Amino acid sequence: MLALTLSTAALCDQTTGLMLEVFGEDGETIFEEPVANGSRWCIFWNHSVQHFLVRDCFVARQGQMVLERSHQPDFAAGLGHIPGRGTMISAPEGGYWIENIDEPVPDNCLRLRVGAPGVDHRIILNQRDENLSAIAPRQAVRIVLNSAGHEGENSC
Repeated sequence: MLALTLSTAALCDQTTGLMLEVFGEDGETIFEEPVANGSRWCIFWNHSVQHFLVRDCFVARQGQMVLERSHQPDFAAGLGHIPGRGTMISAPEGGYWIENIDEPVPDNCLRLRVGAPGVDHRIILNQRDENLSAIAPRQAVRIVLNSAGHEGENSC
């Protein structure tokens, strides 16, 4: 009997051409998932003062990580709409969406200080819901969109 095993990188090469990865402070990969151009994912987190859910959503557009939209329930500390940066609309579920932000993430690398477990930073991609606050609480991580077959980690 012949067993065929594909690594995540090989699967990425064959199906999508892109890989979304999260690197911990020590450079170790703590999350990786193949993505296709046009794929969308969000980072969910609880506001540290008001404790409500905020969602920042991204898209892979021609190999570029792009901040597409954000859902914010309130104009709390550090949140709000900046004129000229997307369009603010009321959200049916309450709060508001800032749509059409369309801001490329420099070097395809988003630096994030993961919050404590109560902040509950999560990355939601496809059917996967990965709790970064459980894996790397209070760590400075890098969320990186890489091309398939890249050599080593992105140096951002």
